[in-house]
Amino acid sequence: CLILSSFCRGKLGRYPPWPGKIVNPPKDLKKPRGKKCFFVKFFGTEDHAWIKVEQLKPYHPHKEEMIKINKGKRFQQAVDAVEEFLRKTKGKDQASSHNSNEEKNRRNSSEERSKQSAGEEKRKASLSEGKLKKGTGEGKKRVSSVSSERGSKSPLKRAQDQSPRKRGRPPKDEKDLTIPESSTVKRVMTGTVAGFKWPPSVSEPVKDSDPHFHHFLLSQTEKPAVCYQAITKKLKVCEEETGSTSIQAADSTAVNGSITPTDKKIGFLGLGLMGSGIVSNLLKMGHTVTVWNRTAEKCDLFIQEGARLGRTPAEVVSTCDITFACVSDPKAAKDLVLGPSGVLQGIRPGKCYVDMSTVDADTVTELAQVIVSRGGRFLEAPVSGNQQLSNDGMLVILAAGDRGLYEDCSSCFQAMGKTSFFLGEVGNAAKMMLIVNMVQGSFMATIAEGLTLAQVTGQSQQTLLDILNQGQLASIFLDQKCQNILQGNFKPDFYLKYIQKDLRLAIALGDSVNHPTPMAAAANEVYKRAKALDQSDNDMSAVYRAYIH
Repeated sequence: CLILSSFCRGKLGRYPPWPGKIVNPPKDLKKPRGKKCFFVKFFGTEDHAWIKVEQLKPYHPHKEEMIKINKGKRFQQAVDAVEEFLRKTKGKDQASSHNSNEEKNRRNSSEERSKQSAGEEKRKASLSEGKLKKGTGEGKKRVSSVSSERGSKSPLKRAQDQSPRKRGRPPKDEKDLTIPESSTVKRVMTGTVAGFKWPPSVSEPVKDSDPHFHHFLLSQTEKPAVCYQAITKKLKVCEEETGSTSIQAADSTAVNGSITPTDKKIGFLGLGLMGSGIVSNLLKMGHTVTVWNRTAEKCDLFIQEGARLGRTPAEVVSTCDITFACVSDPKAAKDLVLGPSGVLQGIRPGKCYVDMSTVDADTVTELAQVIVSRGGRFLEAPVSGNQQLSNDGMLVILAAGDRGLYEDCSSCFQAMGKTSFFLGEVGNAAKMMLIVNMVQGSFMATIAEGLTLAQVTGQSQQTLLDILNQGQLASIFLDQKCQNILQGNFKPDFYLKYIQKDLRLAIALGDSVNHPTPMAAAANEVYKRAKALDQSDNDMSAVYRAYIH
């Protein structure tokens, strides 16, 4: 994703060129099928991805154009990282050249000494031959001549002549050009990141005078590249200490560049903030989708994009192979399945239902039981993210239930998310999702509390944000939510009422196992106050208003 070799224009055209470096993939990482592609590490991040050949261009010829297009702070940091890497590499090359010259001088000096030694031996041999008889002298001369020729080369020189290549330092074109990796990447990458050689079939079209061309590239994909954990094996089974099995899926559009959509008919119920982005990406990646929403007008846009309209949830399920649903809360999830013309009425043997709503484990277990009792297959797959990540197809999917169905959903999960996890039996994904949102909601309340404390003590809120952005807490989430507060813009990206609902369910989860959740309980009270101030339909960052009223 970062610098110096090439870039591409993604199909969706949403992401700017980003500089990167071609590296060797881990041994257990399979190359995507289809067009020629290379494994790339992006500067300024720890992201890696498979990038198609046609998406690569040399860095230096396009550097200025790239900088004009991208004005962001993170991109500038990436370019700085590239330049720093080039400076270090140049320094190493100069040191190598200096060492090479010193070695050459030592060899020349050694050869001179060898020649002088050989000349001295020849003079001694001549004096010795003059004292011998004439008959034997000529024979001796021949022997001496051969001996002299052998002696004229030092042992070092003879070894150089016999060896096809010099020992010690390898030639420059065989050097590994590496940059520091995070500890996580070091653990998952096998060995050092070696310099890459372009195959003859592709080297000509992208040939560049830059000596470092084969080690860097600029790339732009339909989605930002993902970290290596998101592209390990398709299903990597990890036995945890608890004995439970977690399966990490590594499917992502950033990895494949393009997706081969499943030939199964897809249904989707619920076109809210999250569902709308998911359906849009399913359609863009070529899936056949039938949609339904409680408010029918929301379906119109997707019908224009090629979706089909279902009149009821039961109709969608009966006409589709796999039906996804994403609704607001446990009550809505139950009504959708058990209500009039609901999902259950369309279920028959072989039909598949995937619930992506964030609900409690008891609710999702109940839904799974009624679906399976009708011969259907069930998977829970709540998503971590927000409206923007949903639109960008960069959600994190937490799945549990029917493992075969999880695999059947592979192309759909690739279209809507950057990573998916299979967590075992039904209920596990619901629990994990509530824990994730509990942490996120508590963090948001703490951010709001810190900004208000800064204000009432006469400190600059902007300066506080700048300090946080330079420290260990720096993140896109922190920056975006603080910007919302500073600008007074609470347009929903994640509804406040839904994060409060998740906190309430997480606290109940803790109570069910007699585990204290005092931080979440305190945060929940702040969100409840914000709801009382009519902030329910604003973004979760509007919790700030609970502190200033």
